[in-house]
This record gives sequence, C-alpha cells and structure tokens, in this order.
Amino acid sequence: MVYKLLFPSKANATNMSLLLLAARIIFAGLLMTHGFEKLTHFDETMAKLGDPIGMGAEISAGLAIFGEFFCSLACVFGFLYRLSMIPMIVTMCVAFFIAHGASFAKGGEMAFVYLAVFVLIYIAGPGKYSLDYLIGEKLTKKRR
Repeated sequence: MVYKLLFPSKANATNMSLLLLAARIIFAGLLMTHGFEKLTHFDETMAKLGDPIGMGAEISAGLAIFGEFFCSLACVFGFLYRLSMIPMIVTMCVAFFIAHGASFAKGGEMAFVYLAVFVLIYIAGPGKYSLDYLIGEKLTKKRR
C-alpha cells in the first residue's frame, strides 16, 4: 500500500480527474472573484485598467470581465472547457506582459501564476468530472 503511494507506476484516471476538478474549482473560482469585483464596479474597473490593448477602456474592461468571470464560471463546471480557457489565458497574458510589464517586482506574480496554471490545465483537459465529459459520453452513446 505504502509502496504504491510512494512509487506509483501509472497515473490513476480517477485521481487525475479529481485533481483537475480541484484545480478548476480553486484557480478558476479565485479568478472569478476578481471578475465579479470588476463587473460590480465597472466604472472603477475602466479607470483602473485603462486601455492596455488599444481598444478603449470600456472594451478592455469588458474583455477582462468576460475572461475572468464568465469564462471562469464555464471552466469551474468544465463546460466548453478548452474554449473558455482561451480568454482566461489571454487575459492573464495581458495582465502579466502588458499591465505588469512582465515583472514580478511590479505585482505581476499572481497574473503569472494564473497564466501558468491555466496553460497547464488547458493542456491536461477537464477530466471526467466535467460537463464536457458528460456531453461527450451522451454524444458517443447516440452514435452507437
């Protein structure tokens, strides 16, 4: 028992899916709180964010809210997972590389952590505890 715990020979699909579920809930849930704050204080968000991508403060704030709140919500549930992850990753790229000047000294470490985690869980996929998995299972059964 201890041997298998210390030296696993292969990844357990259920454990991996639980890990991915936990990562989705924790990291997307945390980012969702930032997005909700921006959504409920839109005018302050526009003033604070400014226009980092040259599309106007209102559009920039709207895109940040979309990536941080609405896409995070989809990610938590594993709905259209990889599609919802793209705006989250782009938002963190803008936050780290543009807003924080790709510098940890200027407060960019959290944006970088989110970016790294989101890229890794994007690659890993949502796991079997997701709406995408359930939808895929139903679609597979209909084809048979």
